[in-house]
Amino acid sequence: MAVNSVQVIDGKPTELNFTLQPFVNEAAGRTPQTTTSSPSTSHLIIPMTKTSNITQIQAVPTTPPFLPSGHQPTHPKEFRHHNYADMELFLRKYNSEFSSITHLYSIGRSVQDRELYVMVISDNPNVHEHGEPEFKYVGNMHGNEVVGRELLLNLIEYLCRNYGTDPEVTQLVNNTRIHIMPSMNPDGYEVAVEGDVKGYKGRNNSNDYDLNRNFPDQFVTITEPRQPETIAVMSWLKSNPFVLSANLHGGSLVVNYPFDDDKDELSHYSRSPDDAVFKQVAKAYSQENPLMYKGHPCEDLYPEEYFKDGIINGAQWYTVPGGMQDWNYVNTNCFEVTIELGCVKYPLAKELPAYWEQNWRALLQFMHQVHTGIKGTVSDDRDRMGIPNATISVEGIDHYITTAHAGDYWRLLVPGTYAVTASADGYIPVTIYATVAKDQAEVVDFRLTRLHPDNNAHASTVAQLTQSPSDRELYSLIKELSLDQGLEQLVKSTATGNSFRYRRPKDLEAFLRGLTLNFPQITSLHRLGQSVEFRNILALEISNNPAEPEPSEPKIRFVAGIHGNAPVGTELLLEFAASLCINYGKNPAITKLINETRIFIVPSINPDGREQAAEKKCSSNQGLTNSNGKDLDKMFFGNSSQRLSEPEPETKAMINFIQSNDFSLSVTLDGGALVVTYPYDKPVHIVNNEATLKYLAKVYAKNHPKMHPGDTACSNNGQMGNVPDGVMKAAKLQSHMGSMKDFSMDFGHCPEITVYTGCCLFPAANQLGTLWDENKKALLSMLVEVHKGVRGVVRDRSGKPIVGATIFLNATVKISTSEGGYFHILVHPGTYGIDAIAEGYQSQHKEVVVTSYEAAASVIIEFDIDNSIFGLQREFVVACAAAAMTALVLTACIIWCVCSAKSDRQKDGFHRLRQHRDDYDDEIHLNSMGSKKSLLAHEFQDESESDEETLYANKI
Repeated sequence: MAVNSVQVIDGKPTELNFTLQPFVNEAAGRTPQTTTSSPSTSHLIIPMTKTSNITQIQAVPTTPPFLPSGHQPTHPKEFRHHNYADMELFLRKYNSEFSSITHLYSIGRSVQDRELYVMVISDNPNVHEHGEPEFKYVGNMHGNEVVGRELLLNLIEYLCRNYGTDPEVTQLVNNTRIHIMPSMNPDGYEVAVEGDVKGYKGRNNSNDYDLNRNFPDQFVTITEPRQPETIAVMSWLKSNPFVLSANLHGGSLVVNYPFDDDKDELSHYSRSPDDAVFKQVAKAYSQENPLMYKGHPCEDLYPEEYFKDGIINGAQWYTVPGGMQDWNYVNTNCFEVTIELGCVKYPLAKELPAYWEQNWRALLQFMHQVHTGIKGTVSDDRDRMGIPNATISVEGIDHYITTAHAGDYWRLLVPGTYAVTASADGYIPVTIYATVAKDQAEVVDFRLTRLHPDNNAHASTVAQLTQSPSDRELYSLIKELSLDQGLEQLVKSTATGNSFRYRRPKDLEAFLRGLTLNFPQITSLHRLGQSVEFRNILALEISNNPAEPEPSEPKIRFVAGIHGNAPVGTELLLEFAASLCINYGKNPAITKLINETRIFIVPSINPDGREQAAEKKCSSNQGLTNSNGKDLDKMFFGNSSQRLSEPEPETKAMINFIQSNDFSLSVTLDGGALVVTYPYDKPVHIVNNEATLKYLAKVYAKNHPKMHPGDTACSNNGQMGNVPDGVMKAAKLQSHMGSMKDFSMDFGHCPEITVYTGCCLFPAANQLGTLWDENKKALLSMLVEVHKGVRGVVRDRSGKPIVGATIFLNATVKISTSEGGYFHILVHPGTYGIDAIAEGYQSQHKEVVVTSYEAAASVIIEFDIDNSIFGLQREFVVACAAAAMTALVLTACIIWCVCSAKSDRQKDGFHRLRQHRDDYDDEIHLNSMGSKKSLLAHEFQDESESDEETLYANKI
């Protein structure tokens, strides 16, 4: 390979990497096939509403042709049993010798503190490559079943030594990220005995628990405490997008596939939704092992056993509640089978070469199965970015898988034609048909269209989005930290030298003041109040403009030390504050987060209780309360009618702090358990936004290595384990009134979660480093999460911000705009209708999509003057009023005319009467009274007589 025109810059080395493929004679039919790690576009699916519809299919062969004649791969030459020290040296040796294709890491430790090693073998072993499936082998789960342990060490040697020379190995390593765990139970192995045929010594871990009965089960409740090895493996599986796996055992010769039990707890066939796939991958292994495929493996030991084609459904053989293979399938994307490698559990070392000869082809063939079915990428049609956690479902199969952080996915299927649907929150689902061929992976890429794209056609209903360059930079950072290994890389890049110790209140205050002296441009120290014994309760603000109001930035508070006997949270927050300050200006991500967030850290609410507490007291109540003997987490009452007495000074300080700031999120650290709780502590049956509160708790737990597997058992306090995702409603852990969490929700309008950092309330100081490592990523995740949800500004047409406007989300969640007209609220992913109401203005409606990996886009709501009168449009009311006035005027005119006409007639009568009056005077002497009256009666006989007669009477 040659590269031309390489530019070399003075003073800086130019990096130039070469990847060489082995030369193989094409005539021999062994040209290795490789795929790139970039997102594939060979099968691009676009919704039918689009004018273009590209449906090309790319088939990727998975099983290479037969080896060319004369080619002989290099096989291991030394076979022996490796104890823990020997195995560790073996792994380190091959990691050093083949560093370009290997990565050695530990997923945790055993009960006796032995590392649980995993060797990755791939062309880029340190990271997940887009489009490349993750595969794993796990051995020695039962310590006395050792064949799998030795075969996996042999496999590591075989892959390393044949990479670059053997086409099949090269293809597998280049296109698969292979994880190999030789021993899941190193403690049990150390006590097992060579030559054990069917015994139990060393089978269990050093706590004497069977690890293959220790996983959460879908049908029954596992009451045994979760073991460290189990917790480590569960966390490992949740952290990697594994596709296919095998768990290597001994004592028989068969491939066992899910399910291992059922709700009836009886030994009969327990079919999984992917029964056909499991049969296919199980048979792929057994067919390469002639003795296994025969079906009568252990005639001397178990003459009655027969396994057709060398495979069997687990529950049909015997039930295994709490097994690892079922947990893989039910809780992750990974399909796992259990392979029994031989009738003897701990054979003699001299027999190991025969086991390798029987199984090496099967081990390779099983790995090829990870490249069957369909695979591809689910991306956003607008920006082409991968969509994480999108759902891939297949019609007729009641089991879905989800996309990885970059939107890539792998779905194992047997040959056939399937209707496959890709869906994600806020997007229009897409369903297409894909045909799967034998031993080939069909590449099917999906592009999903947002439910409410930002275009002019939807301008009246969809939130208007505006992004300044700074907004775009933040948006990109939040997405980067939410996807793939973003947070993990941030944790590694912000490591600081530290020496952990417990600080008493006086030292704590000095530490905080030291931060303000060393980092004055980004810190400000606020005195919230004093304790009963007059110790200061302090809040450290970290921001690029501390102590200055910036209403457009979200506020987050971290609080610890509400119970003085649980000081771990205090020390974690002090280290968190120091880490943020030290990395400001050095790490771009930390710098941007601080510039765009107002962070408040309250390390200790109860300094008096802390002064009384004692180290290494895991369950003591000494120091739990303040100096008045009050549990501060039971003293937060917003209504005076609920208070039995005046609030404690510590409580009063926090109440004022909570209510005087518009916080978007609060994280409280406590101790005595290993779980994250969400509101409410009081027994409330219905919580409107419970899904959001639970989601926020799960974000923290997901980034904690021990919490998200769901094991929260604490032997010191009797707390049970098996808590799904490591989160629970607070009232289920310990229900009580007057908690700070509930007050924050009801009166601070801010969601608050409580993190219980460990079972021991006050562990030894030498454990603080480990606790920091466990919580650092999770704490950083909260700084990322506070920038999500829905945010925006409300103003009128002239641009004037409207303070106090009411915002409803989906007609349930209610918030108000603050200074500058800004609002921000955290919600779980989904589509939300926003209704904005302000006095004197017309109500406004918008819609917005919230995802789990994007920063909240700015929603601009502009109000028009409210033209409504009595709830009706002003134009309609004015028109009606005008019509009514017109009708009223016309009616008045008609009445006036009628009255005027009648008045004229009356006036005419009186005029004529006066005209004749003179005549009456002239004739008064000529006629008598009777003749005059007769004349008048005759003159006015058609008029009303009453008035004239009265007038006449008055006249005479």
